[in-house]
Amino acid sequence: MTDISEYDRGLPRKRVAAGMLSFDDKGQVLLVDPVYKEPWKIPGGAVEADESPRAAAQREVKEELGLTTEPGRLLGIDWTAERPGRSEGIVMIFDGDQLHPGTIKTIQLDPTELRAYAFVPLDQLDSKLIPNLARRVRTCTHAHTQGTTTNMENGTPAT
Repeated sequence: MTDISEYDRGLPRKRVAAGMLSFDDKGQVLLVDPVYKEPWKIPGGAVEADESPRAAAQREVKEELGLTTEPGRLLGIDWTAERPGRSEGIVMIFDGDQLHPGTIKTIQLDPTELRAYAFVPLDQLDSKLIPNLARRVRTCTHAHTQGTTTNMENGTPAT
């Protein structure tokens, strides 16, 4: 990192994560079951130092699923409040679009990261995801179908 000003060093820091929202040919959402936490999530993770959120989403999908997928447009950006064990953060979700059945067959899970993956109907998100993430996925799925980008706070569109 380059030398930064005293002013910049004094600014608050936020956790930043990025993910990719992908679908099968039935419009179901790709979710993954991580070995290091409960419950399920979408493919993605922390943005590393000197890495763009788009590059982080692409890297995480490659690491977790073995897929080299170019992230599409930004579907949503979500500010998440502090919660037990987590600081506040910013999460960016990119469009992974519809995965071709042939691409789905090439998924190779990294066993150090994931137990499983599944394509889940939108009406079953609440049984797999924490409430904030379920709201975020529904909001970003709507943005995907509408061709929009949504600003959110805790998974709810900000007004």
